[in-house]
Amino acid sequence: MLRKFRADCRVLLGLAISLLLAGCAAEPRQFVLLGQAAANAEHLTWPPIGQGEVPRYHYVGELIGDPNYVTEKREPGVSMANLSRLIRAIVVGREEPKELSRSQAGVVDAAGRVLVTDFGRQSVVVFDSAARGVDEWRSATPTRLFMAPVGIAVAEDGNVYVADADLAVVVRLDSSGKPLSLIGEGQLGRPTGLAYDPATKRLFVTDTPAHQIKVFGLDGKLLDAWGEQGDGADRGKDRGNGEELLLNWPTHLAVAKGKLYIADSMNARIMVVAADSGKPLATIGTRGNFVGNLVRPKGVAVDSEGNVYVIESFHDRMLVFNGKGQFLMAIGGEGGAPGEFVLPSGIWIDRRDRIFVADTHNSRVQIFQFLGGGVESTE
Repeated sequence: MLRKFRADCRVLLGLAISLLLAGCAAEPRQFVLLGQAAANAEHLTWPPIGQGEVPRYHYVGELIGDPNYVTEKREPGVSMANLSRLIRAIVVGREEPKELSRSQAGVVDAAGRVLVTDFGRQSVVVFDSAARGVDEWRSATPTRLFMAPVGIAVAEDGNVYVADADLAVVVRLDSSGKPLSLIGEGQLGRPTGLAYDPATKRLFVTDTPAHQIKVFGLDGKLLDAWGEQGDGADRGKDRGNGEELLLNWPTHLAVAKGKLYIADSMNARIMVVAADSGKPLATIGTRGNFVGNLVRPKGVAVDSEGNVYVIESFHDRMLVFNGKGQFLMAIGGEGGAPGEFVLPSGIWIDRRDRIFVADTHNSRVQIFQFLGGGVESTE
């Protein structure tokens, strides 16, 4: 048996070398850099061009996975790297392409990598334009895999934090995806949303079934727990600006300029609280079925001008509010075309005001560019 295996390997090796010398090796791939729009949507803007209003948003493109690569022609030649890849493909078999399945949330790190949690792949999918490739992190610990990664955040030291709802912990990874430690073991029921505040160096974690926001230090110590179940209506309190933080199945989070934004999903609103104390400051959005109303808000994010973005998953829209909570405009609607969504989840914004939307059931992340400038409220 061993003799036969060695003989087969010699045959495969000879075949691989022959193919390389003949110039038949696989072509290398070149990453499609972020910012390159789809050919059929290069002029897609909101508001649309030619309707008398200044466009505020431009469609950039989408992230899918390995399909974000294109091939380029190469002259025949022999290299050890190409030989190694070809032998592996022959002996092991062709590797399955890395493609998003059920994207949940994401973040852009200091190196410009886009890190996306994927519920379907049970992993963190890493889009790295500098390395021209897609990587995938599956390990939560040296012996355990991710089960249901949702929220994700990055600290200044490059460490990555991932909230895994089924493992009931926040996983700390280094910048290469190596597991380092667990946060919140025995203290979290089902963590979903996650946000990091660089000003206070604290992690905010949504413990959804507890109707609370848990606050941790980067050392993993539980510092505080904010919230209890309710909406304030049964206590005669104003919605959102009472002394108590009342939540009902909260999910995604965002931090900006000393404020924590909470997707208070079953209360159909965004709660805004002080990031240093958890004191309620305001609410954004009202329950209803008109465009601009909320039914099941999920992702929330804030751009450089203070505009607040909310993913209204029930109606497949991205809603834009100003810093005062006034509704400005909506992007989306059900569908698979550029600018359309199917049950979207998370949203995040990078330093260049690029807006990333986890278009969950379209198995992609859509990217939009905020062009700047105020938008008049429709209220």
